[in-house]
Parts: sequence; structure tokens; C-alpha cells
Amino acid sequence: GGIIMTKKAVLNERQKAFRSLLKKNKLDGFVLTNSIDQLYLLGFPFYPEEAVVVFHPKGISAFIRTLYLQPFGKVAPQVRSFGEDKDRVAAAVEAIKELKLKNVGFDAAKESYYTGKVFAQNGFIETEGFVGKLREQKDNEEYKVLRASNRIAYEAYEYIRPRVKTGMTENELGAELERFMRLKGALSTSFYSIVCFGENTANPHHQSSDRKLKAEEPVLIDFGCLYHNYCSDITRSWWHGKKEPAEYTKIWKIVEKARKAGIKTAKAGVKTKEVDGASRGVIEAAGYGEFFTHRTGHGVGLEIHELPNNSADSPAVLAEGNVVTVEPGIYLPEKFGVRLEDTIFITKTGNKILTKK
Repeated sequence: GGIIMTKKAVLNERQKAFRSLLKKNKLDGFVLTNSIDQLYLLGFPFYPEEAVVVFHPKGISAFIRTLYLQPFGKVAPQVRSFGEDKDRVAAAVEAIKELKLKNVGFDAAKESYYTGKVFAQNGFIETEGFVGKLREQKDNEEYKVLRASNRIAYEAYEYIRPRVKTGMTENELGAELERFMRLKGALSTSFYSIVCFGENTANPHHQSSDRKLKAEEPVLIDFGCLYHNYCSDITRSWWHGKKEPAEYTKIWKIVEKARKAGIKTAKAGVKTKEVDGASRGVIEAAGYGEFFTHRTGHGVGLEIHELPNNSADSPAVLAEGNVVTVEPGIYLPEKFGVRLEDTIFITKTGNKILTKK
């Protein structure tokens, strides 16, 4: 129960790394409005748009909804916190003026148009995502939590597989999955669970419905949970029934081979486009290239989609501590689709699969 505390030493390390990025970029201050970036650096789960945090040479100031003063004060006593229920952006701008900071940065890609405009008008500097960059490499604490989060998802798959029955709806299967994960300590799902029966499996992002499962048809489930603030992600596909068609078996085996090829390729120093190429190459060689319609994978952490991406157009190179998915798929419109996905942790020499028992 309660707020999961990230170890003080870990937060101190992150703040130090963040400050050295600011220094390198000749910034004496930074204003941070993204709640996930705030969680990463301060260890506290604000809701979106409920806190504006200013890093400056003398420390950290936070302009937050008054209702957070007490709980946040417990987690981050070293931060100077101000209860501000009207205009936190204006309060932060005012404080920055009082501190006489010269070069204050903000993450342009994460600001709303309105807030970005206010910051720009006050002479703040648009920067790239410094915190996003730091978040790409997971430390040992994060590894442990991500492993636990993905283990829960995997166990949910093991739990549900024998319980899938003809006549149950996509929504019923999803509800059972989600109930299992909640009972294992998950806060929520990490995204809307994708549960597909029959021809719905051909839509990579199908929204679950009251569609009932018939005997002898395909099933695809793609889901994950949020556990101690970290996301998990897994996809499994199988044939429900005893008479699996030869075409389904063939497609499933190609996708499984593509999954293995992607995972085998992924290690520190390898370009993400090579991971995508390894999985895609298998599917193209089998003649199904046009039916693999999305990237091979994405980064996972405090958010379900973060950098780096395993995609053909990503410039990224995998580094030790990255956590990415490998999820090739083949989708035959109006017929069926197969996707198989694992979440992996990148090491010097290879990777560790997180989505397992």
C-alpha cells in the first residue's frame, strides 16, 4: 500500500545526472511540467498538470496543488514546495524571475501549446528531452520492478490460457486477465487490454467487444500492467480448438521465428533498425512482408511507449539498460492475425526476457 518509495540514493543519482546534462548545455535552470519526468526525478506520482517543478542552482522548487503538500513533503523533504491551486505556471515563472536565472530550459516536445508559449515569451530555451534520455537506461532498481511487472503479465497469460472457453466474450476474457493482475498487486493495466477473437485478430489495435468466442478460431491477447509505476507488455496468439488450419500454423511459425530473430539480434551497441530488420527479414523472406504493418517494438518503462523504438526509421543504438519490446506480427485482413511479443532488458552481451515466469 501507499506510495512506493524509490531509494533516496537512486533519486540523488538521477538528479545529479540531470544537473550535469543542464551544465553541459549551459543552462542554470530547468522547468519541468511532465508528471512522468517528475516521478522519475522526484519519486512522487503527481497527476498530469498538477505540479510545475523548477531545478535551479540553489535546489528544487515545486508549485503543486495544496492537497499534495503533506504527502509530497514526506517523500521529498529537500524540495521547497508551494501550495498553488490557481496558476502553477505563472507561479513558476515568477519564482524564476526572482532567482534571476539567465538560461532556463524546458522540454518543448512535452509542453502544451499554451504553456510552451508562456515559457518562450519569458525567454526560456526550448531543449530536447533530457529526462527522456536519462529514462532510456534503466538502473538496477528499475530492472527489478520491470521484471516483477512483466512476470505478473506472464503469469496472467498462464492463468487465463486454460480458462478460455467457447462462448466467452472478449470483454470477459479481458476482465479476468485484469482481475488476476490487480490481485497480484498491479495498480492498473498499462494500456487498454487488447483481446481479439476470430477476424478481429487481424486488427493490430482492436478494441475489445462483446464478440463471443466460437469453437475453432484464433485468439490474440496483448496486455500488461502497471506495477510500482512501471509498465509491462506481452502478446500471445493461439488457435482455440482442436482443428488448427495449416495456414494458421504456418503463419504462427513464421512470426515465432521472427520473434526469436529479433531477440537474438538485440544487444548493446546494435542499431534498433537492425532488430527491426532481423524480425522483418524473416517475415519478408516468407512472402508476408506487406502484412507486417507496424514497427518491431518500442521502449517500455514508466510509460508503455517510450524511447528507443525498434523501428526501421529510428536512429537509436541499443545501450545496456534499455528495455524494449520485440513484437512482430502478420495480419491477413478479414481472416486472422498473429503477433508474439516479449519485453526484454538489454545487456552488454545480449538481453534478458522479462516476460516469463
